[in-house]
Amino acid sequence: MADRFPSPFEIETPPGAEGWQDLYAYSLPFSEDRREYEDSMFWFLDGIHWSQVFPPFDATFLQYAIASLSQYNTRHYIIPPALGVDYRVLNGYAYLAPVPVADPADIEARIPHFVERAGYYYANWDDLYEKWMVKARDVIDRLEAVEFEPLPDMVDIEVVTSGKGRSNGFDLLESYNTLMELGLELWQYHFEFLNLGYAAYLDYFGFCKEAFPGIPDLSIAKMVAGIDVDLFRPDQEIRRLAQLAVDLGVDDALAEGTAAEALSRVAEVANGPEWLAEWEKAKDPWFNYSNGSGFYHTDSVWMENLDIPMSFLRGYIGRVKSGDDINPPIDKVIAERDRIADEYTSLLEGEDAEMFAQKLGLARTVFHYVENHNFYVEHWGHSVFWRKMRQLGDVFVKEGFFAETDDVFMLQRDEIPSALWDMYSAWAVGTEARGPRYWAREIPRRKAILDACRAWEPPPALGEPPEVITEPFTVMLWGITSDSVKKWLGGDDESGDIGGFAASPGVVEGRARVLTDGDQIGEIQDDEILVAPLTAPSWAPVFARIKGTVTDSGGMMSHAAIVCREYGLPAVTGTGVATKKIRTGMNIRVDGNEGTVTILD
Repeated sequence: MADRFPSPFEIETPPGAEGWQDLYAYSLPFSEDRREYEDSMFWFLDGIHWSQVFPPFDATFLQYAIASLSQYNTRHYIIPPALGVDYRVLNGYAYLAPVPVADPADIEARIPHFVERAGYYYANWDDLYEKWMVKARDVIDRLEAVEFEPLPDMVDIEVVTSGKGRSNGFDLLESYNTLMELGLELWQYHFEFLNLGYAAYLDYFGFCKEAFPGIPDLSIAKMVAGIDVDLFRPDQEIRRLAQLAVDLGVDDALAEGTAAEALSRVAEVANGPEWLAEWEKAKDPWFNYSNGSGFYHTDSVWMENLDIPMSFLRGYIGRVKSGDDINPPIDKVIAERDRIADEYTSLLEGEDAEMFAQKLGLARTVFHYVENHNFYVEHWGHSVFWRKMRQLGDVFVKEGFFAETDDVFMLQRDEIPSALWDMYSAWAVGTEARGPRYWAREIPRRKAILDACRAWEPPPALGEPPEVITEPFTVMLWGITSDSVKKWLGGDDESGDIGGFAASPGVVEGRARVLTDGDQIGEIQDDEILVAPLTAPSWAPVFARIKGTVTDSGGMMSHAAIVCREYGLPAVTGTGVATKKIRTGMNIRVDGNEGTVTILD
């Protein structure tokens, strides 16, 4: 068993990927300028949010997200034991390093600031959260309003007669700047409540561990289950539409063909227009739902790929016609939640019982946001953002800069203004831009580098791990623990079982279905066990068809863990190696009570 991971400076560039650093902002790669610091940190691969190689532009949301997360820890709420989360890109992959507050005296000095600032939010949570919803929707509305129009041969006469005094080229540059500012503004709001939501949960978690020695992490998590959030609304809409299709007798018209063919057919049958009106009503905004994490422009979105929700709809229609209950077992989850809470409450008296009730109540209040924000930012907001970027890509294609719309994502965020200026300047002068020839050479080169990076298998971590990993977000969200690090270093479980987090209760056996990409979701068959690097919330409709879930990434409070608990699906998360050790067709046992996966074949 090794005692450490390689230094980032020991990692070689994959053959064919030479020059990959030039595809990203100069501050993103590891560098000799910060070697002493970077070599002293423990970096882990973030497989929850960024499991794939970054196209140059897609690294934008790594920068926006982690800087926004960090500022709330360091500058807004003054979280006592934690500064921000540092981030780097290595051979195209994202590595993170939580930065602790090292000096106990500094931690002590930060406490009163945190109590004052966080206390204000906890005391006014509902009012502030209502205002957050207004802000989030307003940013999305402003994103929708951004437009990218091709440059005309001659400006409209109204531009002249109105005295507007500025050109279409100026409008293009302004629209791009606005889009980037709105993307960052959206991420400013993302963490306004999230860090405090985790802090409240972790305070409740710590109290439980002290008050109830030996209490399983799963029991602590189950006491805050039973949430009704907008993140689950797209699935709710698909279930509603499935029931309505059967009730109206239009289910046969929807049974075959592409989504476009089925929707065209249902419009011609009795009651079809009524059902179709409900489908259209559900699409906006609930089909702005990504099949992945939402951080990559390549993630499929329901709104642009209607075959995805149509396949889920057909699955639910089949179950309705078979007489199955297609609704998640929310009543059962709530009953179990309350039963466990009552049992633990009965073990306490006086102030301890009051303190437990207070901390549990706050955790339940704030936990709603922990999942709800995900729909408005990573799904709805990002879906609109990527659509607008493709409008810009179309402008570049029209002007001969790019061969394909998505070539726009081969440029860094800060390179696009230069390319737009080249286009605008040549248009203004009436001469030829350099861009069409320059990017015709450069984009294929970049694509080849990214392909070479994708052929490389990144190590799960870099540097020397601490003796004990205690930073709470790292453990609860990302699932990075001393045990998981030991497995990565070669210390396998002697029993041969694959270990992880007991993320959602229950024990099941069945045939494994290993998926490495969200676009493979249609391959799942009834009664299989899903094994994946991670799961997206938009996969929820398949949970009614499968027996259990196993993921490589994620801790007790990852999206996969939370969604599985809400849908009553046994799950083990954060295994690190499940997709490498399990193959589709293997029979496996998933023990969501103990956090183990056993290969039975």
